[in-house]
Amino acid sequence: MADVPYASALVIGAGGGISASVARAFAGAGLAVALAARDPGKLAALAGEVGGAAFAVDAADPAGMERLFAEVDGAIGAPDVVVYNPSLRARGSILDLDPEDVRSAIAVSAFGEFLAVQQAARRMVPKGRGAVLFTGASASVKGYPLSAPFAMGKFALRGLAQSAARELGPKGIHVAHVVIDGAVRSASRPEPADRPDSMLDPDAVAQTYLSLLRQPRSAWSLEVELRPWVESF
Repeated sequence: MADVPYASALVIGAGGGISASVARAFAGAGLAVALAARDPGKLAALAGEVGGAAFAVDAADPAGMERLFAEVDGAIGAPDVVVYNPSLRARGSILDLDPEDVRSAIAVSAFGEFLAVQQAARRMVPKGRGAVLFTGASASVKGYPLSAPFAMGKFALRGLAQSAARELGPKGIHVAHVVIDGAVRSASRPEPADRPDSMLDPDAVAQTYLSLLRQPRSAWSLEVELRPWVESF
């Protein structure tokens, strides 16, 4: 398999699960990794594991996102790869949802990614290379009851990914949207013994993110759907 043609990565919305597995996979492939979350203190163990640095960011704050990228520039250089993972759920009936909760959910899920891709593009376009990976969900393609804000945010995220891919692809920037459709297994959420491979393995998901970075430009994937066999679609 071809080597990853990038040297550094920024994972925004880092924590446990998929984002932690992605950070480990990138570090294992030789990339310098920076991690960002609202509470960077929770990233200390992961940062130590991947030999990276942790930073604070409010993903929906333009000044905060600009500051994050400036800090990462100083720590590992301008990132060649940016992964946007944050999302915020506001669950409830359309009749009862607090509009401010809905605004916040959309801001984190979609507006924050606009801020991230803008900062990434300003660094990648002059170099003519880079990759921006968006973490989507089944809600990116189908809305569920009592989950309208999440669907609104994830639909917007997918639209942004498509637009950014068309605008930045000709400039050498690989933009890809990954639809995560299914439950993700973890220590606190183990897979049923009688249903093997019925939940997404976060390490397996991370291998898909890594494989996207290895794709030749003549055959880039712009959207990938990942789901276990139990999911209907």
